[in-house]
Amino acid sequence: MHRKSLSITLIILCQVACMTLWFSASAAVPNLISTGQITGERGSLLTGAVQIGFVFGTLISAFLGLADRFDPRRVFAFSAVLGSVINAFILVVGFNDPWTIPLRFLTGAIMAGIYPVGMKMAAGWAQRNMGLMIGALVGAVTLGSALPHLFTSLSDLDWRTVIGAASISTLLGAGGVLLIALGPAHRKAGRFRPTDVVAMLRRRSVLLANGGYLGHMWELYAMWTWIGAFLAWGLQQDSGVTIGTDPALLTFFVVSSGALGCLAAGVLADRYGRTVTTMVAMAVSGSCAAVIGLTPAMGPWVMLTVAMIWGVSIVADSAQFSAAVAELSEPELVGSMLTVQTCLGFLLTSIAIQLVPVMADWFTWRYAFVFLSIGPFLGVLSMWRLRNQPDAVRLANGRG
Repeated sequence: MHRKSLSITLIILCQVACMTLWFSASAAVPNLISTGQITGERGSLLTGAVQIGFVFGTLISAFLGLADRFDPRRVFAFSAVLGSVINAFILVVGFNDPWTIPLRFLTGAIMAGIYPVGMKMAAGWAQRNMGLMIGALVGAVTLGSALPHLFTSLSDLDWRTVIGAASISTLLGAGGVLLIALGPAHRKAGRFRPTDVVAMLRRRSVLLANGGYLGHMWELYAMWTWIGAFLAWGLQQDSGVTIGTDPALLTFFVVSSGALGCLAAGVLADRYGRTVTTMVAMAVSGSCAAVIGLTPAMGPWVMLTVAMIWGVSIVADSAQFSAAVAELSEPELVGSMLTVQTCLGFLLTSIAIQLVPVMADWFTWRYAFVFLSIGPFLGVLSMWRLRNQPDAVRLANGRG
């Protein structure tokens, strides 16, 4: 048990340490824009380049079967070291250099060897608590995603400090991951063939699990990206506003609250079933997306209450889709299946993120998030159909 606890703790710590590569620019960009060092358009390109790079990297990783053919600790460590070096190059070229966008793209591509690989290692230790195991991992990543907003609200950190700290923490993660022991459920592919992954993707139960995941992802990153702008707008709607807190700090609380949702959903999914837990979470988050634009008229406390409920529920189910795919896939293909799943999800997020400001321009922030509710409600339908599949018995120790 000690070996298992130590390994899982190290997986979580190394994952968070290395995910700082993804969010290092996000923490620096707001101050750079506010001081006029870069434009808002360039800031968006810096963020978008990482996500597109991640999609590219996951495609390559899945095609080559990197997470299943090789020791995941070495894949993780090599990716982290390479990512740290690429990220550190920004210290040399700065944020306005033509090379900065390609560097951020390469950083995203490298993350394909970190995020899904970390989930595979966590799944290797899961026995009867797959949901909680991956939920703890995604919860930690959620907290890491929120930290840039905290940095923005509490300090004016020089961007060099942010970038340098991210590279150093990633190197520490690369060293730490080599101390992890692989779990008893870990399997290595004896002979990897991309056609095996395609065949697994066509399995009806896997299709439905990924359908639920895509519905969830349609909403998640678009909300995380734009909830700060919405809160700033919402606070301005009340001339007698009683909350003087920086919107960036409020955004930190809203996004970071999802870490609690991940843990709670992990416990509930292992006990009552993945399909039920994900359907409830998506129904709640989709409802919040549909109505939150109306809440500023009811007062800032109502708006923040709904935002917090949305923050908890919107990511609570995230890990359960990964757990479901891990349970539905053949053990020797789990790494590749998780890689493909995240690839499809992040490709979809890049579309939704760009649509939110368009909707805000057309319909104002009051209705800008309504279209996001389409994703979770389609996801509910997908998971309901999965619950009625014979393969559902493989989920959550037979609980579906």
